[in-house]
Order: sequence, then C-alpha cells, then structure tokens
Amino acid sequence: MTQHTALSETLHQWIDLFMRNSAKHWIQSSRRSGLSLAQVGALFRISKKCGGVSEIGEELGVTSAAASQLLDRLFQQGYILRQEDPRDRRAKQITLTEKGQQVLSDSVNSRQEWLDELANLMTPEEQEQVLAALKILIDRTRQLESGQQMQ
Repeated sequence: MTQHTALSETLHQWIDLFMRNSAKHWIQSSRRSGLSLAQVGALFRISKKCGGVSEIGEELGVTSAAASQLLDRLFQQGYILRQEDPRDRRAKQITLTEKGQQVLSDSVNSRQEWLDELANLMTPEEQEQVLAALKILIDRTRQLESGQQMQ
C-alpha cells in the first residue's frame, strides 16, 4: 500500500467517525429542542442568510410549498421572523429570533463538546501533531476550493 493510499484510507476513516459523531450530537440536540432535523436545517440556512422561501426549499431539497409550510411552523413557534423586504415588497426577509439563535447555539455546542472531549484524550504532543496536520488539511482544502494547483 502506498503512502498516498494509506493517507486516503485514513482520511476516509476519520471522516466516517467525525460525520457519525457530529450527526449523532446534532440529532440529539434537535430532539432536545423538539424540532425536526429539517426545521433545524432551515434555521441553519436562515442564519447563513440563505434567502427566501424558494432558496431555503432548494437548499433543503424540498418544494417551495413544503419549505413555506416548514417556515410557517417555525414562525408560529417563535423561531423566525418574516418581514417585508424593503427592496422588493413581494419578497419576505426571514431572520432568526433569539429563540431560533439559541437552538442553533445549543446544536453547535453539543457537537463542539464531543470535539473537546476528543482533544482532552490527547497528550500535549498528540495535540501538537494533530494541530499541525489539520492546518495542512485546511490549507490544501482551501487550495482545492479556490482551484489553485498543488505545489
């Protein structure tokens, strides 16, 4: 097995573990909030200023009608506000309320707690090694995203 293949397989193993644990904590946080995963996903999209109903529906992979119903429920439960767009009165601006922001904060904190626990299991030397490797991964990922050639 080449070093490249070993690295690729190890990255796949890490991604599998990371995604599984991240999803587990996201689902648990969603359940605690009483919201569905789609509702929490919509809150995340709204927090990123995703746009209107159709854009949120597209991001979630649902029809505009389904997205509208989902947003209606979030509005009724006090997680979002809908206001007229001052630039286009036909469009609505959708923003999070404090309650909606708290759900997202709780979700992020739940997933970050797992990462903190993982980091605490490492010796200072292991933490330094992982930190250096992650910095390289971040740099190379940004290169791929920007279309730059590897050096």
